[in-house]
This record gives sequence, C-alpha cells and structure tokens, in this order.
Amino acid sequence: MRNFLSIIVAITILGCGSQKKISEVKNTNTEKVVSISKTVPTPVVLKEAVKSSLEYLASDDLEGRNTGSLGIEKAAVFIENFFKENEVQPYFITYRDSFNLKEIVGYNVVGYVQGQDPELKNEFVILGAHYDHIGTAEAVNGDTIANGANDDASGTVAVLEWAKYFAKSKSNKRSILFTLYAAEEIGLKGSEHLAKRLKEEGLNLYTMINFEMIGVPRAENETMAYITGYHKTNMAEKLNSYVKDDVVGYLPQAKAYNLFKRSDNYPFFNAFKIPAQAISTFDFTNFDYYHHVDDEADKMDFDHMTSFINKMIPALEGMVNAEAKEIKMNNE
Repeated sequence: MRNFLSIIVAITILGCGSQKKISEVKNTNTEKVVSISKTVPTPVVLKEAVKSSLEYLASDDLEGRNTGSLGIEKAAVFIENFFKENEVQPYFITYRDSFNLKEIVGYNVVGYVQGQDPELKNEFVILGAHYDHIGTAEAVNGDTIANGANDDASGTVAVLEWAKYFAKSKSNKRSILFTLYAAEEIGLKGSEHLAKRLKEEGLNLYTMINFEMIGVPRAENETMAYITGYHKTNMAEKLNSYVKDDVVGYLPQAKAYNLFKRSDNYPFFNAFKIPAQAISTFDFTNFDYYHHVDDEADKMDFDHMTSFINKMIPALEGMVNAEAKEIKMNNE
C-alpha cells in the first residue's frame, strides 16, 4: 500500500444462490392454480472463510508477497484456484494478465462473472485490490517478513468473497471483473498495465472500486468506511442509498494526503475518465503497522471484516443492477 499511504506511514446458507421455492395455492375466486415464488434468503459471507483465506495470504510461507517472488506466485495460484473452485471464469485466455518490469514478470489475476441482462451485460464494473506487498521490513524480534495482512490481503479477501457470491447468486445484470493486482507497492504498475489493456480493447467500463486496508474497524461514531475522491462523484451517496445506511463516508485526511491518486483506482480513472475510487476502513488512527512486520493476521478484526464484506453486497448489487448509470462524475 505504498502509493495509498506514501505520505504516512452469521451464520449463512452457502450455495443457496438465488434458488426459488415454488408453492402452489388455489385462488378461491377463480379456482385456478397460481404459482407464488418465495426467494430463499441470499447467502452471506462466513467469518471462517474470510479468516482462512487471509491467514494463508498473510502467512510466512508467502514471504511478504513481493512482486516477482516465489511468495507472490503462491498467492496468485491461491487466487486462481479460488476462482476455479467457485466457478468464476477467466476474462482473458487464462486468469493471468502478465506484464514486465525490467527483469521482473508480474501477474494481475482477473476473474469474470458475466452479467445476466442481455443489454446491461455489455457494461462492466471492476472490483479490485492489490495482492502484493513489500516482502521484508525492519526486523522485530528476529522477524523480517512483512506479511501485509491489512495491506492488502484484507482487500484481496473481500474481492474474492464477492466473486464467489456473484458467481453463485448470478444476481448481477452488468458484468463484473474481479481484479487482483501485483506491483502496487512499486508504483501502481499492475493496475496501470491492466487499465491500459482494457482501454485499448474497448471495455465499456461503468465504475471501478478498489478496496484498501479493510481489516480494522473505525470508531463507532464514524461511518464504517470512507471513499477517496469523495467529491469527484456521487458514488458514496449512491452506494449508501442502495444499502439504506451510511456505510461509506468522507475522511478529510484522504483529500489532504491525496489518497485518490495513491491506489489502484487511479490508473482506471486516468484511462477511462469514469468514477473510479478506493474504499478503506483504515483512517490513520486505528492501525499502527503500515509496512511493518507486525501487519499480521492476528491484528485483523475478522468480525469487522465479515460485517463490512456483507454490508457492501447490497451496495454492489445496486450498482451492478441499476437500469441507468446512476453513479456519475461531479463538476468540482
């Protein structure tokens, strides 16, 4: 998360999808059989699944997920296997969007869930996070591995869980790309490559949201999360209206530190000139381990993470299912 912060260091019913339970009743006036559909409650994300994925991505076995390392290769394989197991399709020939940085080969990993509407499926929404980290940092008690649990295994896990949800529920009219980036920590290079590629291929992109450091909660009197570039669009307002709650708010420091330009949303904003913003729950008061070896899984609040991921589902569904493009750029 170097670019995002360079200035300052349920139980659920999985697999129910959108199944319908049909019961037949008689209309007493007409004696005709009428079918009534009852929607089974939508699935929610389990804390155990969130915890399991994050603990692996932030484990010492992945050696801090530095771009070009064996550790990030293990992370990429984990993401690919997660997509395969949950029937999230590759958008390209494979899940990988590869790029070169001198002698380093990097890989973005891109999953795809096609929209269900014959017209709106040609419009796309991108949900993203970076799965790389810095590899190592200053030793603490002999530990030099910077595991990057909050930065940004937390955002990566959120994107994976939403990919699983939409692949099962098929509740999206627009198509969705689930994009996990390498090389964020060395200058947004992965997202820059993918944004350029998709622009050149003529992708009809409606919105893009990047998720950065969502592993720890804010104070109870604050909104659950904040969005960068708050005044550039009406995205926060619309997302909150879909949830019917104030989930995403404004953080003054985000503008003061120009966080809008410091995360993987920015290359998409540059390339497409559409609403492309980052959402985070880190607010400079609630986490002390940025680029630190103690950014570990045991520092994450999994109840908060699971709540946030579930809370965002109706917001994302509202965005991908609105008949018109309701999220728009503002004239600042």
